[in-house]
Amino acid sequence: MSPFPRLRIAAARVAGRFRGNQRGSAAVEFALVAPLFFALLFAIIETGMVFFASQSLETALQDSARTIQTGQAQIAKYDKASFKKDVVCPNVSVLFDCANGIYVDVQSYPAGFGSVAISDPITSDPVTGNNFVDSTKYDPGGPGAIVVVRLFYQWPLFVTGLGYNLANLSGSKRLLAATAAFKNEPYN
Repeated sequence: MSPFPRLRIAAARVAGRFRGNQRGSAAVEFALVAPLFFALLFAIIETGMVFFASQSLETALQDSARTIQTGQAQIAKYDKASFKKDVVCPNVSVLFDCANGIYVDVQSYPAGFGSVAISDPITSDPVTGNNFVDSTKYDPGGPGAIVVVRLFYQWPLFVTGLGYNLANLSGSKRLLAATAAFKNEPYN
């Protein structure tokens, strides 16, 4: 009798014990699934944060634009810097760096809503990629003028390396924009 049948029987017994042993299988399965799970979890959290920040910026814009629409900003003779400091920044949540990160654009159009022309603040360059161009102005207009108020913020993103990319600017940033268009009230 050759030694190979005994070796096969012994190998079958060891394989049977190995197959029947379930200890550690949960850890191995989790190690296989964990990267995908955490990538999906972080992508969901980041999407939620971007959405929440965008809604916070919209709320700040609506509160700030109301001071222009009612003529309070014109009567107080705000310029761009003082409007941002005194009106916009108190309305912004703790999510934003108001002093250095929020850009305020206020433009008036006396000819009506048909004359409103809004430019894209993102430029595309083949070398540097998409960049935000600060061409903001401050012209709140007078009574009855059509006014467009926009706020911009460059939101940093962190999950872009995992294949889920919300960035529309170079440097893994997303430009958040909030816009309001209205006709000024006939204030005195």
